[in-house]
Amino acid sequence: MSSWVITNAITAWLLPPGCLLLLAAWGLLRLRKHPRSGKALVTLALLNLWILSTPWAARTLLRRLEALPADPMKAPPPQGIVVLGGGKYHAPPEYGGSDTVAGATLVRLRYAAYLHRLTGKPLLVSGGSPEGSLISEAQAMKAVLENEFKTPVRWTEDASATTLENARVSFSLLKTQGITRVYLVTHAWHMPRAQRVFSEAGFSVVPAPTAYATHFKFTILDALPQANALHQSSVFFHEVIGLVWYRIKSALG
Repeated sequence: MSSWVITNAITAWLLPPGCLLLLAAWGLLRLRKHPRSGKALVTLALLNLWILSTPWAARTLLRRLEALPADPMKAPPPQGIVVLGGGKYHAPPEYGGSDTVAGATLVRLRYAAYLHRLTGKPLLVSGGSPEGSLISEAQAMKAVLENEFKTPVRWTEDASATTLENARVSFSLLKTQGITRVYLVTHAWHMPRAQRVFSEAGFSVVPAPTAYATHFKFTILDALPQANALHQSSVFFHEVIGLVWYRIKSALG
């Protein structure tokens, strides 16, 4: 079993709903000998599950991570664009069974193509294949950018499995080309963590976030539980844990 699988398996229990299921299970185990505290734990788990499953709570959390994008035309201009992968769509039957990009990655590619048309800067796509697929994420990203967005890709970085590795391998590749100042394209909620590790890798980063947690107006539906909202809340805690972990690693040297 790969370290990537083990890390993600552990992370699944640290994030909702995994951590809330553990809290509820702990409460159930305590019911016989400690009924009051057992009921309190189960109630707390269910209440938090409800809150974190609402679109209102999910958007509120994600917005704490988001910042407005930098002016693409600011001086001094970056020398290139780095776009990070956000997942693959494995063996899609409608595309002939060959792996392609998932929805989150497609959103990033759309903005990267827009940024390339706006600035003319060359593109690097970053993402490996930690799950063992024959087609790396970067290869799938390059195919979509060039074939569907008609946007050329100059560099393909497909050796990384994490955001930290995205940064380090991309810097090693681009430094040989004399490129150290880049636009960094990723989701707005992912930008704080991504910008931190890319800066520590040696890049001068101009944030180019996309896919903000926006909405039209508040309705009663925003207070009702939805599966996608729970996923967004889980994303928030994943990013917070990642930021804390990076700070701990930096402190330990």
